[in-house]
Amino acid sequence: MDVGFNKMDFAFTFNDVILLPGKTEVEPSNIDLTTRIGSIVLTTPILSSPMDTVTEEEMAIAMARMGGLGVIHRNCTVEEQVKMVKTVKRVESFIIRDVITVSPEDSVEEARRLMREYGISGLPVVVSRRLVGIVTRRDIYFAENSNLSVKEVMTKDPITVGPEITPQEARKIMARYKIEKLPVINEFGELVGLITAKDVFHRELHPFAARDSEGRLRVGAAVSPFDINRAVALAPYVDVLVIDVAHFHNENVINATKKLIAEVNIPVIAGNIGTYEAAEEAICRLDIIGLRVGIGSGSICTTGEVTGVAAPTLYAVAKTYEAIKKYSSKVAIIADGGIRGPGEAAKAFAMGADAVMLGYALAGTKETPGSTMMIGGKIYKIYRGMGSPSARLKRFTLDRYSKPSKDIAEGIESLVPYRGDVTTILDRFIAGLKTAFGYVGAANIAEMKLKARVALISHAGMNEIAPHDVKPFEKPYE
Repeated sequence: MDVGFNKMDFAFTFNDVILLPGKTEVEPSNIDLTTRIGSIVLTTPILSSPMDTVTEEEMAIAMARMGGLGVIHRNCTVEEQVKMVKTVKRVESFIIRDVITVSPEDSVEEARRLMREYGISGLPVVVSRRLVGIVTRRDIYFAENSNLSVKEVMTKDPITVGPEITPQEARKIMARYKIEKLPVINEFGELVGLITAKDVFHRELHPFAARDSEGRLRVGAAVSPFDINRAVALAPYVDVLVIDVAHFHNENVINATKKLIAEVNIPVIAGNIGTYEAAEEAICRLDIIGLRVGIGSGSICTTGEVTGVAAPTLYAVAKTYEAIKKYSSKVAIIADGGIRGPGEAAKAFAMGADAVMLGYALAGTKETPGSTMMIGGKIYKIYRGMGSPSARLKRFTLDRYSKPSKDIAEGIESLVPYRGDVTTILDRFIAGLKTAFGYVGAANIAEMKLKARVALISHAGMNEIAPHDVKPFEKPYE
């Protein structure tokens, strides 16, 4: 195809543009950043990247409590990924449905083992699904003999409630009777769930958390479009599956994703894409709720450098938004790559994004996988791209169904400074984002897309609007 210089597109990126200030009638504290990805409502429009040095269960829990969404990586066995997802779902819920129980004839030692294995402090005692008692860690602690049966130490006839109970009513009952466990039974006396004081407390502590219809924290999981077995195993537990490939605009990938969607009754986000044509095909051919947009912009991604092929995130978002508007699609745009702080995120929203996905901005926090290390008196954690040699080696060792399709690494491994807890990082990020919305005069994401005015800026201009001619003590978001 003879393109010619006069037909070349301008693939702008975050540092090529600025947002212009506009007349405002809204203060940052009143700005609503709530977004929707399919039926998933997020009060914080941020997803954590499915990288094995960013998102496992601890990060996913923190993200959901903040109103965002964690996407657990796939660089592990199916069993490990399912276990991480189930941990997120179990850590908080108003009514726990998948209740661990014991029988009256079980030993105290068996009850102790179950509590230790599942990290719980109480077990309903059932006979043929009917509740006959409850045994707690305190009962076990005071048992003089581990060979005693559960029925000898349990509390008989515990206080119970029906499935229609509300969180407020449950809290009042627990306070009145000074209990921490509240079994839920149906009209036949059968155990159908369990309410714990811890879960009620967390609901009050995190009122804006991203929760499903049962009050559990929301969580996503990354899958290969060719790994239907993994998708089927994850589907009963996750809120969304995220297709995790570097270049989604590939006929084999699109067809595989279509088959995967037909196999699982769970919402799907596809990606990554970088052009209008890719967005058009994904929207028209697939039943998806979102698109990950951006190729080669990540801080540890070397795709553009190695191959000369890339689609900078801001450019990709703008092109995808054109397709969304043309087809009146409800598919959400998730800007993925190169977003170091709220400034880049604000530009992404202005260009049409509904949410942003963060990797580097969350790397090095307490909730990321891996241990800290001390180098030269400073604390660091490892951060690596999923196309890096070490990440590729682990993934290909696990993948028994196909050989690597690429023979070259497209990412690097690095160290990032330890940053403390992710809640503090996100609080600062959200504060900066709301300030940007305030400068533009946008009260929410929809208004940001409508009101934002974007201008090109020179390299000299970008240097001028950053701190200059001084030596700062610290860098933002480092």
